[in-house]
Amino acid sequence: MSAFELFLYIALAILAQIGIFAAIAFFRHWTAYVALRGRLSELGEVDLSSTVSPAKAGTDAPVWSGFRDFRVTRKVFEDDGRAVCSFYIKPVDDSPLPAFKPGQFLTFRLDVVDPVTGKPAPVIRCYSLSTGPGLDHYRISVKRATAPADVPGAPPGLSSNHLHDNVREGDILAVRAPSGHFHLEPGNAPIVLIAGGIGVTPILSILEATLARGETRAVWVFYGVRNGSDHAMKDHMQNLAGAHSNVHLHVCYSRPRPGERLGNDYHHHGHVDIALLRMTLPLAPYQFYVCGPRGMMESLIPALGEWGVAESAIHYEAFGPASLPQVGAARRPPAPPTAEPSATTLNVTFALSEKTLTWDGRDSSLLEFAEANGIRVDSGCRAGACGACETEIEDGEVVYDNPPDHHPQSGRCLLCMSRPARDLTLRA
Repeated sequence: MSAFELFLYIALAILAQIGIFAAIAFFRHWTAYVALRGRLSELGEVDLSSTVSPAKAGTDAPVWSGFRDFRVTRKVFEDDGRAVCSFYIKPVDDSPLPAFKPGQFLTFRLDVVDPVTGKPAPVIRCYSLSTGPGLDHYRISVKRATAPADVPGAPPGLSSNHLHDNVREGDILAVRAPSGHFHLEPGNAPIVLIAGGIGVTPILSILEATLARGETRAVWVFYGVRNGSDHAMKDHMQNLAGAHSNVHLHVCYSRPRPGERLGNDYHHHGHVDIALLRMTLPLAPYQFYVCGPRGMMESLIPALGEWGVAESAIHYEAFGPASLPQVGAARRPPAPPTAEPSATTLNVTFALSEKTLTWDGRDSSLLEFAEANGIRVDSGCRAGACGACETEIEDGEVVYDNPPDHHPQSGRCLLCMSRPARDLTLRA
């Protein structure tokens, strides 16, 4: 026997042994797999994912329709100036809460005393959730709205002051299910969360949800306020950043108080703007989530586009009494109008109020038009998402500049997003 033949026999023997061992291992694995399937079959194909974490409890509960009673279980002020108050609420019936998308809001029906009549009247308002999903409660964080500095005689915010002054722990609130188009999108790209003032609430919901999932992608948080008196959730956000190396927190004070130190109380002097982002962020394919006052949005959103950020990577929501038509128009395709808006003046009749008024196009929506003429209608988000201002059309047609997220029933319209296309009669 030659040396080559001997080597060949040895190699074949080794290969045979490897094959035998592989077959034995496969047989054992297959036997265990069949046994596991048999046990799952006996248990009715148990979904093991339902038991992975207590935090998941209740997330598959159905979304409710209409308003549902919630009890206020905690009321906590979140800033030095006691202008931001968090309300922790749980369903009165103790049934599980459905999951929501981080960044969405709740719609409340509040019985607020009318300053004119002195009698309680229902008011519809929307407030962003300020926690992530998967808990046994919801939380909103509401800033007390004072009269504008340039209009000192104007009344303060009706609903926010009612919540701060009149709602106590143990009280019952009527709440609609979470909704809204501003929320964390699926994916693993690094994210940049930008907030101004009380716009931090949905941003905090996104941050908490991302960390609760154990995600390790980079999260950059930019938060702009005047100074420490307005700095909501200061300790909480610092603790989150300190406990997670993938969170990079940058706080901007535009008007720091005496004694507040750069590098200790805040990180940057000024506003959150495109110059700060370009100076701070490493190059990466970020998804941007922005929520703040109108002025911040009108400057920052276009600046992100000019920087080269793709339109699909910019997600935003403005808070306050108006949406952003000039910013938002480029973000969503216009809805096909039911008719071309007239270039001439139109008659708008509010049937219940027994008023016929002339529409000249100076108001951005029928809601603003109604309010400017002393006609009271329910409203909430004022951005086409909550449906609070849905109103019956008795005659005529309306046109939308942008498609609303809430789809009104046939023969009805959302006053906050629509304008008359011809002479119009509304049941309002």
